Amino acid sequence: MPQHRPAQTRVCPACDGFAAVAITLGGRNRAGHLNTITTHCRTCDGTGTLPSVRGLLNAAATATFTRR
Repeated sequence: MPQHRPAQTRVCPACDGFAAVAITLGGRNRAGHLNTITTHCRTCDGTGTLPSVRGLLNAAATATFTRR
């Protein structure tokens, strides 16, 4: 039977791992190419992944216990 392994990285829920996309602006230029712009996911800053939960919890615990 196949062995299933969990993903090593967390995929961004906002973009499903497709962090950069090209959006057509409509129309074509004189050479016949589509006018496009590239945009990146705001949630993951264009990486397609999110930090691990352990890293987030460690950062939150450090911020909580060092604040006085």
